[in-house]
Amino acid sequence: MTPSLLRQFWHFVGQVQGGRLLSMDDRSLQGWLVTQFSDVYPLEHHQRHHLERYISSRLALIREVASDSTPRSFGDRP
Repeated sequence: MTPSLLRQFWHFVGQVQGGRLLSMDDRSLQGWLVTQFSDVYPLEHHQRHHLERYISSRLALIREVASDSTPRSFGDRP
């Protein structure tokens, strides 16, 4: 994946509501991200394959980013 595509992907992840990302299991999250991202940024077949593998290897980080962007109630601990 190119650095430009990676920047676009992480920008995209940052724009999605954290609760939405946190509500899905790993397989659903991976499929949803690939589909939604490729709707915004059309990908060639090999790029889509690389993105799927990249997301799979970064699911914990994606969930951490989503968790950090989710508003917390007063008194909740990070």
